[in-house]
Amino acid sequence: MSYDRRTFLQGATAGLVAAAFAQFIRGAEAQAKIKPGQQDVLLVIDVQNCFTPGGSLAVKDGDAIIPIINRLAVGFPHVILTQDWHTPGHVSFASSHQGKKPFETTSLSYGTQVLWPDHCVQGTDGAALHKDLKIPHAELVIRKGYRQQMDSYSAFFEADGKTPTGLTGYLRERNLNQVFLVGLATDFCVAWSALDARKAGFSALVIEDACRGIDVNGSLAKAWQDMQGAGVKRVQSADIDV
Repeated sequence: MSYDRRTFLQGATAGLVAAAFAQFIRGAEAQAKIKPGQQDVLLVIDVQNCFTPGGSLAVKDGDAIIPIINRLAVGFPHVILTQDWHTPGHVSFASSHQGKKPFETTSLSYGTQVLWPDHCVQGTDGAALHKDLKIPHAELVIRKGYRQQMDSYSAFFEADGKTPTGLTGYLRERNLNQVFLVGLATDFCVAWSALDARKAGFSALVIEDACRGIDVNGSLAKAWQDMQGAGVKRVQSADIDV
C-alpha cells in the first residue's frame, strides 16, 4: 500500500501531536505529585500493638498500612510519632465505669466520652509501637492520654480541646508548617489531630490509604466531613513524591 505525500505528512503530524500530548500528560502527572520539603512533617498516629490485629482495640487491617507508612517516611526529612499512653484504670476504659460496656458512651467533665476496651496501658506490650514500623530517623515521640481523668485523641490537645501536648510549639519553633497525617484510627486520633492542626494554623493533609478507621455509628463518614469542612486535604500515598 502506498501513501501520497499529504497522507504521509498528516500521519507524521498526528504521531508528533500524540507523542507531545503523552509527554505533556506525563509531565502534568509528575508536577501534580507533592514533594515533601524541609517545612513538612509526617505525623504517624498511634501505630501500636493494641490497635493492630491481635490487639485489644484492633482496627481492621490496621497493620496493612505499615509498609505504606515506612515507604512514605523515607521521603520525609521530618517524622513525628504519637503513642497512646494510658494509666491503668483510665477514665476512657469501659472497665472503669460500673455497668458500662465497650463502645457505649458516658458524660465526663469535658464532654461525651466513648468508652473503650482497656488498651495502650503504660509500659505494656500493647502500648508498644508495632515491631514492623521502621522509621529510625523519627525525631520525636509524643505520648498522649496519660492523664488519668482525661482521654486524648489529638496529637495537639487532650480531649478537653485546650490542654496542650506541646506539639504546636515544637512545630512552630522548628518552622514546620505543613502536616501530613497517617496512622490509626482515621475517624478518631487521625481526624482529631488533623482538625487541631488546622486550628493551630498548620496546613494538614491526611493520606487516606495510609490510615484505617474504626467506624463506630458512622464516625468515619462524619470525620471526613468535618475534616474537609476545616480545610484538611484528602490525598493518597500515590500523590506523594518519595
